[in-house]
Amino acid sequence: MTAADRRLLLVHAHPDDESIGNGATMARYAAQGARVTLVTCTLGEGGEVIPPELAHLTADREDTLGEYRIGELAAAMKELGVSDTRFLGGPGRYRDSGMMGTADNRRPDCFWQADLDEAAGHLVEVVREVRPQVLVTYDEQGGYGHPDHIQAHRVAMRAFELAADPDWRPELGPAWQIVKVYWTRAPQSVVRAGLAAAAERHPLVADERELPGVVPDELVDAALDGAEWAGRKAAAMRAHATQITVDGEFFALSNDRWQPLSADEYYQLVHGPAGSARPERDLFEGVEAR
Repeated sequence: MTAADRRLLLVHAHPDDESIGNGATMARYAAQGARVTLVTCTLGEGGEVIPPELAHLTADREDTLGEYRIGELAAAMKELGVSDTRFLGGPGRYRDSGMMGTADNRRPDCFWQADLDEAAGHLVEVVREVRPQVLVTYDEQGGYGHPDHIQAHRVAMRAFELAADPDWRPELGPAWQIVKVYWTRAPQSVVRAGLAAAAERHPLVADERELPGVVPDELVDAALDGAEWAGRKAAAMRAHATQITVDGEFFALSNDRWQPLSADEYYQLVHGPAGSARPERDLFEGVEAR
């Protein structure tokens, strides 16, 4: 299968999640000529803002952060060489849900409250149009428990099922079966080494339990070397300036707790054929052109 035949779909909750978790992967496949499609489920309106001069954007003031983050995402995707970016159901269709138990989480227009099949239907439309062979999203816990990440997982996995059913909303296009599904992971040994390195440079570091997708090393099925794309990943993360501060090989979110900026990216295969070696070095191993 040629690079041009490869089609990768990533489903994320908010702008910036894609660059943190999969930036090097996206840059790699885009540079090789594969079609890389990103679907982001919300605008991230409920996020905190790091630069003081942009504090007016937050939901409790002007409530224009979502619009601003559309621009940040566009800038990040330019750094990664990705041109096919979409918001689930269109920009602003689903609002950032905030954390569990908050007022934002109870809003009827937030992503957490969305009807699952309705939201999945928007993604099915993308799947049947783009016809990706590989899907990347989060695990059942959304990596770390954020409602929008959990819902993104649910929507992605439901769309994976529905897109292959020829009897489900045929008006959205011919049925399409995605070949491989991966969940983004972070091997525990790599995370611990990275946090130890971060602690040598910064007084506050993240808690391993707060980080998304951390699992025992044996659950990792694919490990992609991102050294060639590390600069692009870091640049994409810097483009999300309201959310991320980058310092060399480390970064911090609005909580000022530092963590490693990993160029290498890791995945668990949950559907489809495993590659000839483990860990796989290519998400398209075992995929035939179609």
